[in-house]
Amino acid sequence: MALMKTSLFSLIALCFTLAQAARFDITNRCSYPVWPASLPGGGRRLNSGETWPLNLNAGSSGRIWGRTGCNFDGSGRGSCQTGDCGGALSCSLSGRPPTTLAEFTLNGGNNQDYYDISVIDGFNVPMEFSPTSNGCTRSLRCNADKCPDAYLYPSDDTKTHSCPGGTNYRVVFCP
Repeated sequence: MALMKTSLFSLIALCFTLAQAARFDITNRCSYPVWPASLPGGGRRLNSGETWPLNLNAGSSGRIWGRTGCNFDGSGRGSCQTGDCGGALSCSLSGRPPTTLAEFTLNGGNNQDYYDISVIDGFNVPMEFSPTSNGCTRSLRCNADKCPDAYLYPSDDTKTHSCPGGTNYRVVFCP
């Protein structure tokens, strides 16, 4: 009986954790390849029209950015003209500026997700960052280095938006 109660509790806890996770669909609509990177999450190549589905756990904070002009060998080592993260295909550190950033905190304070676009570190790829579930609809778009939807300087504190925890998102390069 105790084992059954423990198993039931574990199953309920697992369902709650999974319900608060988020899926990011990262799509390249540029006419050229983009190598998206995510911390956490890694990185990969996307040809025009391709999508990378990325699942991130509740409590994650991070960023997604596009890298351009990349060349990697079979072991995942190489370099990118913009957004390079130490010569790795699967990033474990932030990209070298300039980088257009989609920034997020999942299931942060008050069971809310927080999201924004930043060009504080420069602009390299047009980007749209938008929620796709939970009735949350505020889409952010940045097509140039001075876009009104993005953080332009560090003390610019009006550009972060929120959605209920467990919301899913889409990041589109060259929207």
